[in-house]
Amino acid sequence: MLGKLWTRMENAERRFRRSWGKDVETPSGRFWAKVHYHLFDHAFLRILWTNFWPVAPGVWRSNQPTHARFERYKAMGIRTVINLRGPDKHAHYKFEKESVEALGLTLVDAKLWARHAAPRDAILEVLEALRDAERPMMFHCKSGADRAGFVAAMYQMVFDDVPVQEARKQLGLKFLHLKFTKTGVQDYVLDVYEARLAHGAIAFEEWIRHEYRHVALFKAYKAGVAPDAIARQMMETRTPA
Repeated sequence: MLGKLWTRMENAERRFRRSWGKDVETPSGRFWAKVHYHLFDHAFLRILWTNFWPVAPGVWRSNQPTHARFERYKAMGIRTVINLRGPDKHAHYKFEKESVEALGLTLVDAKLWARHAAPRDAILEVLEALRDAERPMMFHCKSGADRAGFVAAMYQMVFDDVPVQEARKQLGLKFLHLKFTKTGVQDYVLDVYEARLAHGAIAFEEWIRHEYRHVALFKAYKAGVAPDAIARQMMETRTPA
């Protein structure tokens, strides 16, 4: 009973939050968009808290930057911004787009999810964005903890040949990533990949392209299935090269 009530309250709050904060063109709309940006997207927290860390030479991870922070990153020489939240109708995205255009930065949108295993095509889209980005570059999600952590680990494995055991440190408490919450699905993806390696060497990108199944993996995560079991199951349904 209490669980259903809480779910209804969450859904009502989500509908309210998504119902406004989209108009940045009119003076009054822009005012309320800024309220929405700071109140519901928590931008006021990110004025000083940046979660901005190096991942590799010329590559940084971050939470959602404010305009003043984009100015600092421009001064650092950053040229490309990869937005892991995807395009959106709300203020956080519209203000970001305004900022990067005003500063002459390149914005690339590639959507992932913090509490769900991303579809294969979404992960491959991020990899292509990372591969094609003009450096120096940065990527961000909302908090810089979960999606950014997964992408940082993926970057190190794919582009720098960092072992998964080392790359997974990008998903850690240092970045305010909490494995015991629903965002632990990001760790589970790496757990399953690591379990797969026990059955034979395979590069992370190849694993994503030919074996990874996000629906099966997410169901296994929610059911508490051991990573090795789902790794073997996905091996059996491998897509031919």
